[in-house]
Amino acid sequence: MKAGGGGDPGAGPMDARWVVWARRVSAVLAVLAVLSVSLTVAGTAIQLSVPEEWAPWPPTAPDHGAGLTFPLIGAFLIAHRPRLRLAWLMCAGGLGCAVNVMATGLQFAQASTGDLESAGWLRILAVVGWTAGGCTLGILMPLLSPDDHLPSRRWLPVAIGGVAATVIDGVRNIVRPTPPASTYRWPEVIPNPLAIEALAPYHTVLTGSLALLINACMVLAVLSLLVRLRHADSTARRQIAWPLSAFVIYAAFVLLGEDYWLPVTIWAGVIPVAIAFAVLRYRLYGIDTVIGRTVIATGLIAAVGAVYLGTGTLAGLLAAGYDQVAGLAAALATGVFFQPLRTRLRRLTDVMLYGEHGRPEELARRLAREAGETEPVNALAAVAAVVHDGLGVTGVLVEVGTAGLRVEMGAAGPDPRVVPLVWHGEPVGRMLVGPPGPRTFSTAHTERLIAAATPYVADVAHAVLMAADLQRSRERILSAREEERRRLRRDLHDGLGQALANMSMSLNMARLRLREAPTSADRMLRDLRGGMDSVSKEVRELVYGLRPPSLDDLGLAGAVGALAAEPGPPVEVEVEGETGDLPAAVEVAAYRIAQEALTNVRRHAEATRATVTLARSEHVLVVRVRDDGKGLPGHRRSGVGFASMRERAAELGGTCVITPAPATGTGTDIGTGPGTQVEAALPLP
Repeated sequence: MKAGGGGDPGAGPMDARWVVWARRVSAVLAVLAVLSVSLTVAGTAIQLSVPEEWAPWPPTAPDHGAGLTFPLIGAFLIAHRPRLRLAWLMCAGGLGCAVNVMATGLQFAQASTGDLESAGWLRILAVVGWTAGGCTLGILMPLLSPDDHLPSRRWLPVAIGGVAATVIDGVRNIVRPTPPASTYRWPEVIPNPLAIEALAPYHTVLTGSLALLINACMVLAVLSLLVRLRHADSTARRQIAWPLSAFVIYAAFVLLGEDYWLPVTIWAGVIPVAIAFAVLRYRLYGIDTVIGRTVIATGLIAAVGAVYLGTGTLAGLLAAGYDQVAGLAAALATGVFFQPLRTRLRRLTDVMLYGEHGRPEELARRLAREAGETEPVNALAAVAAVVHDGLGVTGVLVEVGTAGLRVEMGAAGPDPRVVPLVWHGEPVGRMLVGPPGPRTFSTAHTERLIAAATPYVADVAHAVLMAADLQRSRERILSAREEERRRLRRDLHDGLGQALANMSMSLNMARLRLREAPTSADRMLRDLRGGMDSVSKEVRELVYGLRPPSLDDLGLAGAVGALAAEPGPPVEVEVEGETGDLPAAVEVAAYRIAQEALTNVRRHAEATRATVTLARSEHVLVVRVRDDGKGLPGHRRSGVGFASMRERAAELGGTCVITPAPATGTGTDIGTGPGTQVEAALPLP
């Protein structure tokens, strides 16, 4: 919003002369501000000193509070922003209120001594001061707050109408006819030297009509602040909230009547302070927190009171004579409505102060959209940008895992707030939140925003970790495949290829010597026979490296049984379900996992017994190897064997975990030691 006051850096000579002149006048205004305060204090003292029968009613008025604070704060604002019209109106209106207080005190002091003629002229001076204060402070100030401009040209008739009605009411009061002595509050009627007695038949109607019009314009002026609030951004909402809260409470007390003269007087003195905070954009006292809690508390008190009263009345009518039942029903109904109403009121205040942009629900919706529509590689930057914009902070830094993956939006600063990112109990990173930026939220609202954003950021961080793990797994699979191809090429070329080439040469030489030297040819053929056996052995080793032959010969259950029969502690094999038609990849992975697990049992477990279970269901094959050995060490780290088993399971989309084994198995007691259990779940297509 465009703030009033203060010249532009590139202002011309006329603007510079205006600023210099205004600052010189501000010194005079400072003297007038002191004069206004002095007049208000002196006038109040005079009013308190007059005899009781001549005491003014009500004892104090808004002019007392306005005369004390408006001129002082107005002079202060002019010193900082000479072109601020609000500040000039404060000084003029405050001086008018001070004149009203002083003239009113002198009026009743003169009347109490019998000088009614002087009292009549003083009453006219008091009316002039009241009119000046009413036009400036009651009508123009709400319309111009806090940016020194009307909300739009559509509000110009309200300003003109309110000022005109106040001036006309002041003129009516100046020329008012002599009131009847029977309805006069004080001992004698103070004469009006400018009275127009012909207005007597119309005076009552004219007074009521003007009062209604002035109050309507005052309410519309306050509503203009609500219009500003609705169309402003979050920063401007915080600025508007100060005068809005002050004027709303003041208008409410004024409309309640003269019985509320004390809070009206006090609150009239608070209004300029609120305007000063708005004009200077101070955020030191958390106005949004104050307003939010005030709205929530007021709404809860009103709604809960209405629910309690209505429920109690209805229960009393339906269960007459059972007061305790009625009270219990009212309390239960109130408790049911309390929390939903509190949530609705909190959302209402969030929208009122921060707009849709600052709602936790809106932030969560934006994060969910970004997380759902963006691939994991770019989703982290997208959600960091949304959080940075939604929280209104200087910067947001998201760190994922421990590998150094990080995304920063803005500058989190040297001392950011650290928010852990946890996904289903597993730490996946942390989010560093910088200090508040230009668009500042209250602490409580910021906490709600962070609480709404953290789960979505944690989900994206976990997705990034999973994508990174998947990429690394793909790279390892590709690397392993290429290494296996390199090994096969080397073995075929350097081993089998050379052997076959040598055998070919030996056959040619034996064929040439067969007639001339049969003995030498026979010896060469015997050597060739031994070479063929070596080649056959190498071929078997290559085939075994690609797929264990026992799987083709014995099936998975038989091949695992053959592993169990190798030297070491006795191993029992349990088979649940049909394992004869498993996919080749699943068979190899299950065999290798069982082989590695049994190798660990024989080398490290110090077990007396072990059990291998192959359990097949409709969608998964579970390979479980348990032993009764010494169990897992207190501080262990994954070795090459376990990493190999886990990678074989992950290649098929399965899992492999190693845990302490239960004391007994699913049907077979495998010992009393702590034991270890390896369990791999391999999905079936």
